[in-house]
Amino acid sequence: MTNSEKFQCGYVAIIGRPNVGKSTLLNKIIGQKICITSHKPQTTRHRILGIKTTENAQAVYVDTPGLHLNEEREMNRYMNRTASSTIHDVDVIIFVVERLVWNKEDQYVMEKVKRSGLPVILVINKIDLIADKSKLLPHIDKLSKKLDVVQVIPLSAKKEQGAALLEEKVLELLPQSHAFFPEEQLTDKSERFIAAEIIREKLMRQLNQELPYALTVEIEKFETVDQILRINGLIWVERKGQKKVIIGKEGEQLKTIGQQARVDMEQFFSKKVYLELWVKVREGWSNDARALRSLGYSDEM
Repeated sequence: MTNSEKFQCGYVAIIGRPNVGKSTLLNKIIGQKICITSHKPQTTRHRILGIKTTENAQAVYVDTPGLHLNEEREMNRYMNRTASSTIHDVDVIIFVVERLVWNKEDQYVMEKVKRSGLPVILVINKIDLIADKSKLLPHIDKLSKKLDVVQVIPLSAKKEQGAALLEEKVLELLPQSHAFFPEEQLTDKSERFIAAEIIREKLMRQLNQELPYALTVEIEKFETVDQILRINGLIWVERKGQKKVIIGKEGEQLKTIGQQARVDMEQFFSKKVYLELWVKVREGWSNDARALRSLGYSDEM
């Protein structure tokens, strides 16, 4: 890699309401899973950088929590603050919507994007799920009239359709600058953070209804001993009943979650992992600003 005068580097925010596929898109662009995903809205809670470095450019993509209208709890307000503040710290915005859907939350995101004054690429994700493709062009035309964008790009992050065109367009918009991060770095997050997120992903996918939103994961131990990565994870919930559900009958549910997380960890960290999980109750943690900060939900980058 060279830092010649022609080298480009900049920050690119991936913005949208919950569950439009922002994290899946970032994982596809980077070529490695650095963001957890699930079918449940609000899976992403933190701002996560995905760094893509080529010979002539470095694009620093910023995955954000989904912007949403419900601000009942401090956790919801934290996620909205995190996503909103990102809009003002970047060079380019990728505004992600899905299929032929346009709702109040999309409108809410659009108003924030408009006020930024930044170049915007509008991505229509999940086009593989559109049964009648003839409806796509009229939808693109309608959205183009709502927001002044550089380009509208229909794609399927899951099927890897259209992502290359998106990357090309991003590179056209990046300013000339030296690289901000080493060539080999893929994300700004620590290995401990990645481990906690892998555990939380398995919880999100395994558990039903609202329970995933009442839990978080803290890593108490993360060390390599005799070439084995030993990790102790603490799952915090808000009520005793939730603890029982996660543990399951004779501990089977927690055992399954641990096994699934360990497989992903061994793949990510490229070493054998010994994982132990515990579940503890901390009442009202998701609606307590101080508790959130102590559990790693900080507004600071």
